[in-house]
Amino acid sequence: MDSSAAPRSTKGSLPRVVAASLIGTTIEWYDYFVYGTSAALVFGKVFFPNSDPLTGTLLSFLTYAIGFAARPLGALVFGHFGDRVGRKKLLVVSLLLMGGSTTLIGVLPTYNTAGVAAPVLLTVLRLVQGFALGGEWGGAVLLVSEHGDRRRRGFWASWPQGGAPAGNLLAAGVLSLMTAVQSDDAFLSWGWRVPFLLSAALVGVGMWIRLAVDESPLFQRALAAQTARKVNEQPPLVGVLRHHWREVLVAMGARMAENISYYVMTTFVLTYAVTHVHFSKQTALNAVLIASAIQFALIPAFGALSDRVGRKPVYLVGAAGVGVWAFVFFGMVDTKSFGSLVVAVTVGLVFHSAMYAPQAAFFSEMFATRMRYSGASIGAQFSSVAAGAPAPLIATALLKDYGSATPISVYVAIAAVITVLAVLCARETKGQDLAQMEGEVEGEVGTEAVDAVGKPATT
Repeated sequence: MDSSAAPRSTKGSLPRVVAASLIGTTIEWYDYFVYGTSAALVFGKVFFPNSDPLTGTLLSFLTYAIGFAARPLGALVFGHFGDRVGRKKLLVVSLLLMGGSTTLIGVLPTYNTAGVAAPVLLTVLRLVQGFALGGEWGGAVLLVSEHGDRRRRGFWASWPQGGAPAGNLLAAGVLSLMTAVQSDDAFLSWGWRVPFLLSAALVGVGMWIRLAVDESPLFQRALAAQTARKVNEQPPLVGVLRHHWREVLVAMGARMAENISYYVMTTFVLTYAVTHVHFSKQTALNAVLIASAIQFALIPAFGALSDRVGRKPVYLVGAAGVGVWAFVFFGMVDTKSFGSLVVAVTVGLVFHSAMYAPQAAFFSEMFATRMRYSGASIGAQFSSVAAGAPAPLIATALLKDYGSATPISVYVAIAAVITVLAVLCARETKGQDLAQMEGEVEGEVGTEAVDAVGKPATT
């Protein structure tokens, strides 16, 4: 029997799961990027008005970075329960948490109204956002990976990754529209709140779609097999640390260049373009908007390419490319040409897509089913604390201290070297049969079963 077929997946279920995962991740990333974009353009003035512009932005990015600190906790909590009770239930919870916290940011008092309480409340809600996103990514990509087949897993699993540029596109689009139709004073007074309040409506749509999909058939089979064996299973985290610690380290290293380059080239670039090069807010947002639209189209193409040539070659091209492009990127922005700004961000996101697209399948194929949510989430989210969290903060501080973008380019290049080394240490996973990792290939189980943590055990 060909184990590459999707295990017990009902006809038409895969497109529904892909749509639900994509829409859910788009909403979650919209919420996250509305915050990041507002941190670059608004929050310094609204929540830290007593600081000079660059210091205010630095403080604003500090609250932005704090959200990343909660992502590993979200990965641990959601990973544990996602490996115990299923992927779907946890994805519903993550969407509600993210949407609720984002909507509440839209009604927060400003510093001029509530004093220090305003940035404190902002930070608390940012922590909830980070916690929710820490659990969202792993569940969304695994739900697709475990419904699909191994021959096209890279393509199908890349679609939830498209939620990042789609969310950024939506966030930048809404903010660009608000800045276009409002004066700066009106935008700072109340206009910045509108994108946050829109999250409530988006979450309603996401919940309706996400509740309609089936649980992962591969997870259901693994859970049934575990129940039938009546073996006391250890917490998924224990299994990950015992049997997959190398894969966790590889995933963390692989995320360094991907995470750092993305936040430098989509979030920090807004601050750099507006305060250092003196583009208008709308012009900078429009450049990110155009680049994000192109990236959304590129992600499934790179995912499909990874099905043909392998996850590692595509990932390595992206990592090496972004390390080199970092030295071209700021020079193009400095030309003060809108066309050069668009090209700079777009090419940066092309290289980012080469890493981000195969990442979903790559990380999913590293771990066994009953610890896959934990393993993939831990590897992805723990690295975000060292990578994505401080990236805009470090870039802003380097610009403030040196008055030049060259140290920022060096920073991105160092991250690229780390990622290249990590990916070179990984095994190629293209074509990995996720069921076979558990000894669950229907009709081919033979003499080996799988113990509570996914390690083969003689029966």
